[in-house]
Amino acid sequence: MSSNNSDSPTEIFKRSTAAALRAIAEREDVQVTYGAEPASAAGTRVKLPSPGRDISHAEAAQLRGAADAIALRLRYHDEAVHRRRMPTGESARAIYEAVEQARVEALGSRRMIGVAGNLDAMLDERYRRQGFERMSERSDVTLPDAIRLLTREQLTGEKPPRAARKVVDSWRPYLEGRIGKDITELHDAIDDQDAYARVARRLIHDLELGDAEDASEGDDSESEGEEEGESEEGESEGGDREAAGSESSLEGGTPEAGKDGEDTGGEETEAEMESGAGDEDPDKPGRPGAQPRNAATGSQSDFYKAFTSQFDEIVEAEDLCDAEELTRLRHLLDQQLAHLQSVISRLANRLQRRLMAKQTRAWEFDLDDGMLDAARLARVVTNPVFPLSYKREKEMSFRDTVVSLLIDNSGSMRGRPITVAAMSADILARTLERCGVKVEILGFTTRAWKGGQSRERWIAGGKPASPGRLNDLRHIVYKPADAPWRRARRSLGLMLREGILKENIDGEALLWAHNRLLGRPEQRRILMVISDGAPVDDSTLSVNPGNYLERHLREVIDEIERFSPVELMAIGIGHDVTRYYRRAVTIVDAEQLGGTVMEKLAELFDEEPHQGRSRQTKRRRAG
Repeated sequence: MSSNNSDSPTEIFKRSTAAALRAIAEREDVQVTYGAEPASAAGTRVKLPSPGRDISHAEAAQLRGAADAIALRLRYHDEAVHRRRMPTGESARAIYEAVEQARVEALGSRRMIGVAGNLDAMLDERYRRQGFERMSERSDVTLPDAIRLLTREQLTGEKPPRAARKVVDSWRPYLEGRIGKDITELHDAIDDQDAYARVARRLIHDLELGDAEDASEGDDSESEGEEEGESEEGESEGGDREAAGSESSLEGGTPEAGKDGEDTGGEETEAEMESGAGDEDPDKPGRPGAQPRNAATGSQSDFYKAFTSQFDEIVEAEDLCDAEELTRLRHLLDQQLAHLQSVISRLANRLQRRLMAKQTRAWEFDLDDGMLDAARLARVVTNPVFPLSYKREKEMSFRDTVVSLLIDNSGSMRGRPITVAAMSADILARTLERCGVKVEILGFTTRAWKGGQSRERWIAGGKPASPGRLNDLRHIVYKPADAPWRRARRSLGLMLREGILKENIDGEALLWAHNRLLGRPEQRRILMVISDGAPVDDSTLSVNPGNYLERHLREVIDEIERFSPVELMAIGIGHDVTRYYRRAVTIVDAEQLGGTVMEKLAELFDEEPHQGRSRQTKRRRAG
């Protein structure tokens, strides 16, 4: 029987796919496993979706395409070269990654016809699930994919997948006018990753999204300072260009400045920072947000400040979007993650069973006072003065708990990460509500790209040195802790709205979410942060030290972990958050988020409320 099972069509398909992956990658050390999550890779460990028992030809091609994409990355991609040429800015990095993936897939497609067909099937299915067929307008959400597909078309001659053609066609006139020459040069440099990366950097600069790299520079050992100098030069050249329509809201790649950083903005800053640029509703008055205060001392950090907090806002999700649009976005969210719903629901049910088990009522018996124990009635009748005939319900530490989920709403989260984060938050809220645990869902971003009204005021004030935080905060309440899940469910669709995701200033967002929890009456308070990168705000970092936001985040985390009753943990998506948070986990792919959230919450509920803090204290003393 075992031999028949090992030779089943599904098992044969798995073995052949894994063998083909190793052969294409030319790596015998690659370990391939199959699971419920989409394809992902970490080093030489590859996870592919498990094929169904009756897999169709189309599904087989899609799965092979996912395997081929990973194999080609392993074969043709040099991570050291890739990191050395990595640009600054979230949008710039997204485009840089997309163009490099187009290169490795093109190399495989040009040499193996079967691989080309598999990749086309995989891409078509991916964009169909992401709803590209229903998108006909340009947005910063679809820009990296449009550039990837235009680059693929130039490198291989393959037309965009059917599901993405509307998106590509909407972007084509604009992109070909700005970066058509760059895409042609990518074709000429396809076999040299370093030269290709340099052209990709120039492409990003021509879109006014990042720093420039001199094409005539042949020295590979250029210093970081020289790259920053070139970046500033590139920004000055591009500062006078005017972006039309939605492109004005695309993220910039302002480099970190040194001592003279406050003067690097110059003329280009005023051109880029026109009133309302990048904000989907610039004229809408926001509620001024109070500057959060240090959790331990009640005072703000000595070095960190905001130039002005007048334009900050704390806003309910439904106030940023009309009801009809929210309903449409929620429907889109459900559609995109239909294939993950069952997986995350199983994980949620597992968490619910664990939590309900901890809520089982426990009693102390044979007491002198309390409730009369019905099992002792016979004893009471025969001996009314017998004292030990009462019982009392035991105290349970699980009760009276609130969980706050703080989600990074920065531009780098666009696409799958923010979609899976929204669904995970939805499932989490539904599950914990059934268990009597209140859940709050929060998001943090900025109101505009490149500074908004705060920067305009700084420019009008003569650009004083060391202004501190130089952007308008937007903190979003998707679900208050006291609101039932059914009332807040629709609000989570807002995360998919084009233009919502901008910059991320993590330190102040963390203080905001933490202080909200401190005001809660529950005895146990848990704060979970989901992020995919370090704090980035180009406007702030261009006129302050390069580690300004990161240093503040570290101080906020340290204060909370050392002195606050709030239990803090973080999940990083493709970003090592363990260097910031003591209790943290890093996942490779957004698709792992649902399971990781459930698993880490289950671990927290298995602990006593202050058990984790005690372990942290011991480690700190030992260190």
